[in-house]
Amino acid sequence: MTVLIAYGTIEGQTRKIAEFVAKQVRDTGENVVLFDTSDRIGDLAFEGVDKVILAASVHERRHPKAFEVFVDTNRKVLAEKPTLLLSISLKAAFENGREDAQNYADEMKLRTGLNPDNELLVAGAIRSDSYDFYASQVLRYVVLDGQDFDPSIRDHEFTNWEELALSVAAFLKGDGTGERDNSDGQTI
Repeated sequence: MTVLIAYGTIEGQTRKIAEFVAKQVRDTGENVVLFDTSDRIGDLAFEGVDKVILAASVHERRHPKAFEVFVDTNRKVLAEKPTLLLSISLKAAFENGREDAQNYADEMKLRTGLNPDNELLVAGAIRSDSYDFYASQVLRYVVLDGQDFDPSIRDHEFTNWEELALSVAAFLKGDGTGERDNSDGQTI
């Protein structure tokens, strides 16, 4: 089996997640194609790909534009492959932020026409060194406002690696993957 992992990252946490998932897939003896959707020169063919894992971070309520263009452009072929969406955001780290995190994923799916078989909201990370003044203020007063977290901590990783590994393993085994109705791509 060959698994395509297509990802869109801004600060690097999603790349780290994609590489973690790629190692997990390789450790099961399967083949992996790792593709950064921001690589406009990169050539990608879906022939021989059996399953797809899409991973993208959320910044300012949106997944990276290049990622959304990739998903929209490849919507038909993605509808034919078992697909797992990993939507990575800081909001997913907090119980009272999960509704927002789900809304980000839902809005992206509406914009792109993506209908993944499975999806997981994944908590991201804070990488303070990559934030300008505006971004740091949004982080402190919007994203982390009201959360039980000290915003003075410079870098912090919220990703639950165990939950991620379990979800990927279930997807690879086919657990929880719905059958597709080929007429409209909806999971039944």
